[in-house]
Amino acid sequence: MDYSLYETRPAVPEASSMIETFRAIGYTIEAAVADIIDNSVSGAAGNVWIDFEWKGNGTWLSITDDGTGMNNEELIQAMRPGSKNPLAERSEKDLGRFGLGLKTASFSQCRKLTAISKRKNEQKVLWTWDLDFVKETGRWDLLKYIPENSGSGRINMLDSGTSILWNDIDRLVQNFRKDDQGALEKFMHIMNQVKRHLAMVFHRFMESGKLNIYFQDRMVEPWNPFLSTHDFTQPQPKEHLLNGKVFLKGYILPHKSKLSNEEFRTAEGPRGWNEQQGFYIYRNQRLLLAGDWLGMYRKEEHYKLARIMVDIPNSLDAQWQIDIKKSVARPPLLLRDQLKAYAGQIRNIAVEVYRHRGKILSRTPGQPFIPLWLEHKRGDKWHFKVNRSHPLIEKAIREATENPARAVDILLKFVEETVPVKSIYIKEAEQPELQGQSFDGGIADPVRETLELIFRHIVQNGATGEEAKKILVNTEPFNHYPQLIDLL
Repeated sequence: MDYSLYETRPAVPEASSMIETFRAIGYTIEAAVADIIDNSVSGAAGNVWIDFEWKGNGTWLSITDDGTGMNNEELIQAMRPGSKNPLAERSEKDLGRFGLGLKTASFSQCRKLTAISKRKNEQKVLWTWDLDFVKETGRWDLLKYIPENSGSGRINMLDSGTSILWNDIDRLVQNFRKDDQGALEKFMHIMNQVKRHLAMVFHRFMESGKLNIYFQDRMVEPWNPFLSTHDFTQPQPKEHLLNGKVFLKGYILPHKSKLSNEEFRTAEGPRGWNEQQGFYIYRNQRLLLAGDWLGMYRKEEHYKLARIMVDIPNSLDAQWQIDIKKSVARPPLLLRDQLKAYAGQIRNIAVEVYRHRGKILSRTPGQPFIPLWLEHKRGDKWHFKVNRSHPLIEKAIREATENPARAVDILLKFVEETVPVKSIYIKEAEQPELQGQSFDGGIADPVRETLELIFRHIVQNGATGEEAKKILVNTEPFNHYPQLIDLL
């Protein structure tokens, strides 16, 4: 096509309006800080420092790294909106895509963005986006100045690196007074959320020793969502997709009965146990999406132990529809069935661990399992009833002194009609750490005594000791006490 035949006219975006549009993309402060650190990783940084000073509406925040730094022309290019073509070929280690992250992440939080950078053995260079200046002039112009009291000192202690300064953080501290204790507490709570988010997003970099993140000079400890070093975590086989470009690895986390109180609180993550279940999408080891079933399943209490790592390369960004904020990922249709099938397997194992409180016992082949409670349908409603053929119930009936069958049957009917199923579920979902275990607290004597009585009865009826043990280890609730059965 010969474009010279047609009239042309420039349609340059109005600067202030476009930047205000950038501000509305929808970053949280956690995602914004993480996006800045992506640039540090791409710039070969080994250490990142996040500093801030509470000054009410004058609060500042800085993110400094010890990467290779930039010269003046490189810094201007980095400060230019859309400095990269998302379709251009990139290094496998590059965490960026659109060339917008530094600007959109910063504009979403502050009205003054300053970048200071220096290469080794070179003078530092700096430029500032001041949105009030852009609004006043209507021009896409950077200013060569640093706002006062902006925390720009750390870069001076490094041989090379880059420091990003946020001033006039209007989305977070506007109208806050420095002496407002409530405002300070709210701000510190948000900063703690930022720290926990970074511990999750960059945990693989930190665990491998490639990156250290310091928050107010204190090193951030990585948070691994898969609890991969715990003895009771059950890692599942890895599965490769797209000729090895994508791989999945599922983890079944330990039941709460296998965790200390501290381990339980740590493993629940920034959003709690139920919300953290699902897929974890990583691109080049950087976490993009944490705890999401990608529209394939609903999040339910009894699947909360299932978490699946998904690794993709940056060459598949377009197919996975990675957004500017790096907080949305949608798998291509080609992979959805495979992802759903793998997730279904992981969820099935997770629900068994949840139901059996972390104990999945191998049952004796050919020996039927004897449940204590049976599902029973009355009309169109489901109920649970006690198994009248259970050895424990048969024993109680035999030992009753007066009209044993009638007495025990009445007792069992009361149990059946009054089991608080809904209350148990709600308590388990909202306060799982407060739910006691059967015969915990060192009161296992009733179990031991009853086991011995039933064991003798089975042997007296012609079974050998080993046969009696096999029956008991497949009989609820004694299947939870194999160590006591071994002592019989």
